[in-house]
Amino acid sequence: MIPSVPRVWREIRYRYRLIGCKCTDCGAVYFPPRPLCIKCGSRKMKELKLSEDGVLINYTIIHYASREFKYQTPFIVGVVKLREGVKVLAQIVDVDLSEIKEGIEVEAVFRKLREQGEQGIIEYGLKFRPKIKPK
Repeated sequence: MIPSVPRVWREIRYRYRLIGCKCTDCGAVYFPPRPLCIKCGSRKMKELKLSEDGVLINYTIIHYASREFKYQTPFIVGVVKLREGVKVLAQIVDVDLSEIKEGIEVEAVFRKLREQGEQGIIEYGLKFRPKIKPK
């Protein structure tokens, strides 16, 4: 199913930035945002811009993908734990498959996610890459 152009534009701020929410009663942080805290039941949720760096805690290498991602194979999908403790599932880029390992520091980067059909919408969003350490 191809999403409508208005829906894509409505969701743009969530696709291009890591926006979660924080419970103002107990301090629990969530991504994606949710209307109710599952820890304390509060509905007092405040929008929160999450950090764009974290640690890769687990990953898998995809060798066979669906048609729309076939051109990217093989690629890495990983679970990244952000500074706030939130875990995000995302593609890991700019790293050789033989060098990937759990525990590496990563940072969010803006990249093309997919193209929907031959004349479809090109979707952009966040992926993660190993953090570049200053020299």
